[in-house]
Formats: sequence, structure tokens, C-alpha cells
Amino acid sequence: MRTLNVGEITDNIKEMCIEANHFLSEDMVCAMGEAAEAEKSPLGRQILGQLQENMRIAGEDMIPICQDTGMAVVFLDIGQEVHFTGGSLEEAVHEGVRQGYREGFLRKSVVRDPLFRENTGDNTPAVIHYSLVEGDGVKITVAPKGFGSENMSRVFMLKPSDGMEGVKNAVLTTVKEAGPNACPPMVVGVGIGGTFEKCALMAKKALTRSVKERAEIPYVCRMEEELLERINGSGIGPGGLGGTATALAVNIEVYPTHIAGLPVAVNICCHVNRHAVRTL
Repeated sequence: MRTLNVGEITDNIKEMCIEANHFLSEDMVCAMGEAAEAEKSPLGRQILGQLQENMRIAGEDMIPICQDTGMAVVFLDIGQEVHFTGGSLEEAVHEGVRQGYREGFLRKSVVRDPLFRENTGDNTPAVIHYSLVEGDGVKITVAPKGFGSENMSRVFMLKPSDGMEGVKNAVLTTVKEAGPNACPPMVVGVGIGGTFEKCALMAKKALTRSVKERAEIPYVCRMEEELLERINGSGIGPGGLGGTATALAVNIEVYPTHIAGLPVAVNICCHVNRHAVRTL
């Protein structure tokens, strides 16, 4: 049994909120560079160049990559051999977000009530997803999610008879309707199967997977590649101004489901696709 003080969770999440809002993950940096080199539209290349320049300035001057510094989504993969001390784990996560957004001078975008809209003033509460895993480690993923792209996301409760083509059409329809509103080039997370909430959670977590990593299941990998090609053939392009780099990746996760259903969620993320990962 390993003992871990929740203060370590707070300290790391504070740092990760600041890190994720100022620096892209290495896979995203590479993907943006490759997209700029491959882009066929002169205007598209110009837009991608501006986005890369924005990232460089953000890192050098410690200015957020985007003015929408997101609602903090935190995934905790907790080893079943870990015992937490020092207080509430959940409050430790919220405190890490609170400190990170205040000390990092990040925009506070969370309202206390979805209808009455009073700002909480510190970007809490976070949205926390817990998973219990084997071992004595704790893997933390912090993914600040901006709502320009979040608002373009969709859940579809398809019929089993809709099959693979129905799933593809759901993804392509979502991307087409999003257009420039999702700040392309985007990353498209897709969850297939499970239940209404399970497919949405899979789509969200799919966004934190490296854009260089393809699905291990052969048919899912082929679907990712096909959808990426079709999305990039849509003409939406960087910034929605036309071109061939509409998406940097399509990441799909699947899960068993009920005989009567085919749930599909599409969670779109903008070109920054912020996330930071640490293992304690």
C-alpha cells in the first residue's frame, strides 16, 4: 500500500493547468508542423503559420495560447494500492485548478449555476473523471476544454441497423456543421458504444490520446484514417477559410453496447487541443 498526500495532487494540477494553457503537447506541435508543410492552399498555409507563431509567442512570453482557457477536465487513473491522506481528494483537485488559474492569470470561465450564470471567480469546480486501475500509481490528465469547439460536439443514439456508415455519417455531419466555429484544424474524438454517457466520456478521453497514435483494433484504425481523409477533403480548411488541413486527427474509442442501440458521441477540439499528463 502506498500513501500519497492529496497536497501532491493539488500542486501537480496547479502546474498542469498553467502548462496546458501555455504549451502544446509535443504530438500536437509535430502535427501542426506537418499540416503546414502539406497544406495546398496558400491562405491555409498562412493561417497555419500564424497559429504556429502564436504558439511560439505564448510559450516564450507565458501568454495563454488561447483567450478561452477552458473548463478544467481532469482524468484520474488511480491505482487500487494507493491510500490518500491529508483531506479530500476531490477538493484537492478543485484547489489545484483554483490555484493554477489564479496564479497563472488564466481566464475564469466557469459559472456557478448554468441558468443564473454567476461566475465562480476561480474556474472551479473542475469536471473530474475517476478510474480505478491496478498498481500504486496515479496518472493525472488535465485537459482544459474551450467551448467554441465543445459547443459543436454531438451525441447520436443510432439504430444498430445504421451500422458503420451511420457512424461515419454522424462524424462527418458534426464536422460539417461545426465548420469554422470549432477553430480548425481540429482534433475529432469519437466514442462508439456503451450508453448515452459512456460514449460521450470515451469521445472526451479520445482527445487526450496522442494524435500520432492509431487505434489498435484494425477496423477502428481504418475508420480513423478514412474519416480523417474525408474531413480533410471537405474544404473547410484552417480557420474555416478553405484548404486541406481541416483536422489533425480522428481518434476513436469503442466499447460493448446493448443489442438495441448504437450510441455515438463526437467531441471536437480546436487546434490547440490542450492536455497535460503526469504520473505520480
